[in-house]
Amino acid sequence: MAEQQKNLAPSPLAGRRVLFLAENLPCPFHTRVWQEARTIHDAGAIVSIICPTAPTYEARYEKIDGIHIHRHPLPLEARRAGGFLLEYSFAMFWQFTLAWRVFFGRGFDVIHAANPPDLLFLIGAVFKILCGRKFIYDQHDINPELYEAKFGRRDFFHALLLRCERWSFALADAAIVPNESYRQIALGRGGKRPDGVFVVRNGPDLERMRPRTPDTDWKQGRRFGVGYVGVMGRQEGLHHLLAAVDHLVHTQSRRDIQFLCIGDGPERAHLIALAQALGVSDYVSFPGRLSDGDMVAALCAADLCVNPDDANDMNDKSSMLKIAEYMALGKPVVQFDLTEGRVSAQDAALYARPNDVVDLAAKISDLLADPEARQRMGTLGRARVKAELAWKYQAPKLLAAYAALWPQA
Repeated sequence: MAEQQKNLAPSPLAGRRVLFLAENLPCPFHTRVWQEARTIHDAGAIVSIICPTAPTYEARYEKIDGIHIHRHPLPLEARRAGGFLLEYSFAMFWQFTLAWRVFFGRGFDVIHAANPPDLLFLIGAVFKILCGRKFIYDQHDINPELYEAKFGRRDFFHALLLRCERWSFALADAAIVPNESYRQIALGRGGKRPDGVFVVRNGPDLERMRPRTPDTDWKQGRRFGVGYVGVMGRQEGLHHLLAAVDHLVHTQSRRDIQFLCIGDGPERAHLIALAQALGVSDYVSFPGRLSDGDMVAALCAADLCVNPDDANDMNDKSSMLKIAEYMALGKPVVQFDLTEGRVSAQDAALYARPNDVVDLAAKISDLLADPEARQRMGTLGRARVKAELAWKYQAPKLLAAYAALWPQA
C-alpha cells in the first residue's frame, strides 16, 4: 500500500486527522473501509476507526498498521425490523460515545461515515455544526432498496430511509459511491452536484488476493469444487444457491461437486439448517469467517466461484467486492444476470436468469464441463482486475474526494 502511494499525486492529507465510522463489520475485516483507511493513512493522515466487535476482533482498542481501531459491542445481528431498531440504537450510542472520546483525544478534522445505517449523519451533523468538522458520506449500500429486499415492503420505515439518505447527502462535503448506478442516485434523489460525488469502486488488493497454493481438503475428495465468500444475509441469495445444489444432487444426481460457503452473517445458522432440511449438508460446507490466507487458499482450489445475489433493485445497482476478488484469483464466475454484476465481471462470468435456481444449477454444470472456458474466463477476469479494477486504481479517486474538502490546501 505504501508503495502504491509513491505513484499518487501529492495529497492535502499530511497531518490531517480522519475518523471512520463503520457499524456493520469490524476492522480490519471490513475490506473496503480498511483499504480506504490504509490509503488515507499512507497519504499522511492520522486515522481512527470506530466499528463493532466480532469473534476474533474482540479487543476494544488496538493499533494496527498505524491505524487506531476503537470497537464497541453489539447486542445482536438483526434479521427483523424490530431487531434492526435495537441494533442501530445500541450502535449509535456507542459510536457517539467513542466519537467524543476520539475528539477529546487525538482529535479529527473529518468524519468518514460508511453506511449502513444512514443514521451516521446524525453524528456527522453534531461535529460539523458544533465543531466545524468535515463530513464524508460513503454510500456502501442503498438502504431504501436494502430494506425492501429484506422485508418486501415500502412503508413508513422505507420512507424514513429515503429521508435519512437525503439528509446524509445534504450534509456531506463530499460523497463517495461504488459505481455509476449509485452515482445517479446521489445526483437524483440525493440532490448532489456532480463535482461533489466521487466513484470509488470495490477493488481488490492484489497482494491480499494473490493466487497461492490451493487448499483442496474442503473438496472432500470430490472432483469439483465451487466457492463462495461474503456476508450471509437474506439479500445475498445463498438460499438460491442451496436450491441449486438440491437440484444438482437430487434431480441431476450429481455427487461430484462440493460447495464451500465462507463467511458469516444473520442468515448463516438458518442456511445450515436449510441445507440439512434439503438433504445437501454433505455437499455444502459453512466454515464461517476465515483468515485472509486460509480464505484465498480455499478459493484457489475452487473450479469456479458463485455470486447468487437475489435479483432485486438493491443488488441490481450494487457492485459486489466478491466478484472482483474471484476474478483477481483467476476464477470464472457464475451469477444471476444483474446490471452492476455484469459491469464488473463482463466476459469472466456466465449469467443465469435472475432468481432461476434451475438455470443457476445448469450454468454451474455447464461451466464445470468446459475446462477450456473456465481457463479462458479466469484469465480474462484476472487481466481485467490487474488492468482496471484493482484497488491501486481506486486509491487516487479516494484521495481526490479528500482533496475536494480542502481545495485551497
